[in-house]
Amino acid sequence: MIHSRLGLADADSDAELLHRVIEILSAGLDLDGVVQRVADLITETTSTDVCFVHLLDEPRGRLQLRGATPPFDQFARRIEVPVGDGVSGWVAAHCEPAVITDNKRADPRYLYIPELRGEDFTSMASVPIITRPGDLVGVLNVHTRDRREFTKADVELLSMVAGLMAGAIENASLQSKLAEREEAMERFAEQIVLLGETERRRLAGEIHDGISQRIVSLSFHLSAAADAVAACDPPSAAEQIARAQELAAGALDETRHAIAGLRPPVLDDLGLAASLESLARSIPLPNVAVDTVMTDLPEHAETAIYRIAQEALQNVTKHARAAHVQLRLSVAPGAVVLEISDDGVGFDPATTTKRAGPVGYGLPGMQQRAELLGGQLTADSAPGRGTVLRLRVPVAPENYPKH
Repeated sequence: MIHSRLGLADADSDAELLHRVIEILSAGLDLDGVVQRVADLITETTSTDVCFVHLLDEPRGRLQLRGATPPFDQFARRIEVPVGDGVSGWVAAHCEPAVITDNKRADPRYLYIPELRGEDFTSMASVPIITRPGDLVGVLNVHTRDRREFTKADVELLSMVAGLMAGAIENASLQSKLAEREEAMERFAEQIVLLGETERRRLAGEIHDGISQRIVSLSFHLSAAADAVAACDPPSAAEQIARAQELAAGALDETRHAIAGLRPPVLDDLGLAASLESLARSIPLPNVAVDTVMTDLPEHAETAIYRIAQEALQNVTKHARAAHVQLRLSVAPGAVVLEISDDGVGFDPATTTKRAGPVGYGLPGMQQRAELLGGQLTADSAPGRGTVLRLRVPVAPENYPKH
């Protein structure tokens, strides 16, 4: 039997609290709604003055305040502490409860956060929120203005509440990630359609404005040559045929250019590594360093990586005013990495993240190509200190570099 001094009379009252927590968790609320309702319920039923629910952002190693009793609910999602810092951070790092009866500032674990007004509260109890498999998902804290000696039974009750919350928090987090993944897939599908439409329009424009016009002129000159032959005017016929030959050669060149816009022939001839080397050495700068490894990637991945490199090097040539450029194709665990760096004038990446102009051009277009590969493109730059453009593309083990 659990006896609590949190203001609950007996085990029946403790069971009532747990039952009400289960009702909240079963109500189908979103994650923020769950933690906020539970925080309100705990202070309502346990004679404590304030409750904070911090959830773990595991990739960043930080605890984020997600639920709190008023007036502190206004700081939800706005306050974070690193795991290991403060009492909550200590509880998260050790997965053990912590109790402070008074004189919090004397406790080496205590971290003062002005927004949470720790000076208004004397005692506190903090418990980890842990799933049944033993995974930490957050920390639950209660505070009292008056001095309170939290008992072992108090801590056990709070731990039970935290345990009930853990599963709901994990499920809500998984559903949120699934929804984000579905949304991302929808965005990717839209980008694929948009990029495809852009390529079709580009190719149609090149055919209409270039190739078709040349063929019309070619037909005209051939007709003129035929008339000249019929009129027994060999010099005029020879001139018309010469012009027709020039137009035919031009149309052939433009046709090859249009086809190359879909997949660069150099990739089929040389492979990605050698194609990148050739591309880098073709830019009109005296100091270009190249370091690549052989890979065996799908054709669409090779094309996208080549196009991103091509666009990046064009940007260096047009805008960077760099003395040195380096292109590097390497392998990291589970990924192929393309890195293009220069010592030019640099820029502010924040000013180029908004989409401007046709899709496929500039940094936004390169980032879209990267996303369609399931990869990530980052630009590390600032005015006056050059630029490092880094593309990371995940690859399966069978596509690791050849030796």
